[in-house]
Amino acid sequence: MRQSLILFTAALIWGFTFVAQSVGMDYVGPFTFIAMRNIVALMVLLPMAAIMDRHGKKQPRQTDRKKNNRLLLFGGVCCGICLFWGSTLQQFGVRDTTVGKAGFISALYMVLVPLLGIFLGKKIGLRIWAAVGLAAFGMYLLCMTKGDFHLQKGDLYLFACAIVFSLQILSVDHFSPMMDGVKLSCMQTLTNAVLGAICMLLFERPDFGSILAAWMPIVYAGALSSGIGYTFQIIGQKNLNPAIASLIMSLESVISALAGWLLLDQILSPRELAGCALTFLAIILVQLPGQSQKRIAEKQGNSA
Repeated sequence: MRQSLILFTAALIWGFTFVAQSVGMDYVGPFTFIAMRNIVALMVLLPMAAIMDRHGKKQPRQTDRKKNNRLLLFGGVCCGICLFWGSTLQQFGVRDTTVGKAGFISALYMVLVPLLGIFLGKKIGLRIWAAVGLAAFGMYLLCMTKGDFHLQKGDLYLFACAIVFSLQILSVDHFSPMMDGVKLSCMQTLTNAVLGAICMLLFERPDFGSILAAWMPIVYAGALSSGIGYTFQIIGQKNLNPAIASLIMSLESVISALAGWLLLDQILSPRELAGCALTFLAIILVQLPGQSQKRIAEKQGNSA
C-alpha cells in the first residue's frame, strides 16, 4: 500500500504537469524543454542524493563500490534512454493528432507492460488482466470522446512512445531493487539531460530570452515532474509487480482531465466521468488482497 501511494503521488504530479508542458511549448522547442527541465531536476536531486549518502549506511568496500557504480551507471543510462525517447515521441505525436487520442494511445503502456512482462517471466494473474481491460476501457471513454479513431501520423509516434515507456517501466522494475532509488533517478535524469541538450543543439536554435520566458513551466516540470515524480516512480516500483505499477501510473491521464475540470473550468461529460470512475475502479481492484495474500495473513495471525 505504501508503494502504491507513492506511485499515485507520482501520477498526481504528472497529471498537473501537462499544463506546464503545454505552456512551455509556446516559448521553446521540445528538446530545449526536455534539456532544461532535466537540468532543473538535477539541481533538486543531487543535493538530496548527497545528504542521503552522508547519513546512509556504512560505505561498502572499494571493490564493491566500483561494482555498484558500474551497475548504477548502466541502469541509469538504460532507464534514461528509454525515458528520453518516450518523452520525445510523445511530444512529436501530440503535434500531429488529437489530444484525446494522444492520452489514450500513450496510456497503452498499461496493456503493453504485462504483455512484455510475460516474456520476462513475470506472473500476471487473471485479476490483473481484468483490471487492465477495465482501465483500458475507462481510458477509451475518457479520451476518445468523438470516436475519431482513424490513424494519423502522430498516432504511430504515440504507439512507439507507449512501447518505449513500457520498456522504461520494466527497466526500473529490473534495476530499482539493486540500488538506491535517488541515485538511480539522478543517473536517469543526467542521461535525459545530456541527450536533450545534444538534440537541442543539433535540431533547434535555443536562445536565453525564450528559455527565460518559459522559466515557470520549466521549473515546475523539472523540480516536480522530473525531479520528484520520476524518483517516486523508482522508489514506488521497487519490488512491486510492474503491471500493477503501470496501472497506477496511468492515472496521470485521469488526473490531468480532472485538473482541467477543477482548475481550468473544462467541463467533463458523463461519458468522461464514467471513464474516470472505471479507471479508478481498476486500480482499487488490483489493490484488493488475493487468496494467497489472505492465506499468508491468516497464518501470521494464527502464529501470533
